[in-house]
Amino acid sequence: MGNVLPGATAKSLGIVIGALLLIVCIYSSIALGATKVGFSDVVQSFTHYDESSNNQIIIKTSRMPRAFIAAAIGASLAIAGALIQAITRNPLADPNVLGINYGASFFIVFAITVLSVSSTSSLMWISFLGAAVGAAAAYLLGSVGRDGLTPLKIILAGAALSALFSSFTQGMLVLDEQGLNDVLFWLTGSVAGRTMEMLSAVWPFMAVSWIAALLIARHINVLTMGEDAAKGLGQRTLAVKIAAGAIIGILAGCSVAIAGPIGFIGMVIPYIARFFAGTDYRWIIPYSAILGAILLLLSDIAARFIVMPEELPVGAVTAIVGIPFFIYVARKGLEKS
Repeated sequence: MGNVLPGATAKSLGIVIGALLLIVCIYSSIALGATKVGFSDVVQSFTHYDESSNNQIIIKTSRMPRAFIAAAIGASLAIAGALIQAITRNPLADPNVLGINYGASFFIVFAITVLSVSSTSSLMWISFLGAAVGAAAAYLLGSVGRDGLTPLKIILAGAALSALFSSFTQGMLVLDEQGLNDVLFWLTGSVAGRTMEMLSAVWPFMAVSWIAALLIARHINVLTMGEDAAKGLGQRTLAVKIAAGAIIGILAGCSVAIAGPIGFIGMVIPYIARFFAGTDYRWIIPYSAILGAILLLLSDIAARFIVMPEELPVGAVTAIVGIPFFIYVARKGLEKS
């Protein structure tokens, strides 16, 4: 893939422009919806909150948490997707395709329907466990055979695990018909109705994982040169893969715990980030974070208007964007092979 921003200065400028666009998208997410609010209401809800103002109540209790959660989850899923694509050398890999999100979803639905767990912090740890099980299972299944782990085999393993976890999840839902609609809406992926308390529970883990992803970016660059080349340069490839896997599991687990399995962000965004940043993961990671946050914010805004006065789950909108992209990349890969 070509790099349209070849120099460090140009890439830095791209980061600044992306950050400004992100701020605009956050403001748009807060301001736009069934109830339109003005710029002054948005500013005053942060500076001089008035509990008697309906618009400011909507901003403080609904729009602001929704915008920040969408931005955080978009960034997390995009970074997770970039790391997955690096260690599997597969441009179609993301937490959804590899069964990581579906593993986390199954564990959460099991906890909710069978164990009656409702605490966000408890669901977060359960989501981590499910994401870890999904990732480990995909890696092990993809490694079976003489050729070891290959991009095609890990995608097939992920597809099989996604179907398996999805079937188990549907079975769990039969046990809790009373909460079926809420659980199904959550499983489609949504940031509507979430609170700042939910984000507060996972925010420290997300932030540490973002920083950790930047810290291992140099090692990921070496790993993408190939297993043998990386070992020849003295890299402990297993340690790098374990560290990347832990970051992926935490980011995917946090995201699913809040919003359910939102697909395609982790597939689409790293591809676009490489278009701007080239092959250096020290730039791909921050570009992915900003672009992922922007895409999920725009998708959530679109979800409010497509079927007004009702809303679509944001996961349905990201699928509308992601499925054509998936087909395009898959066809491009087949033409090269």
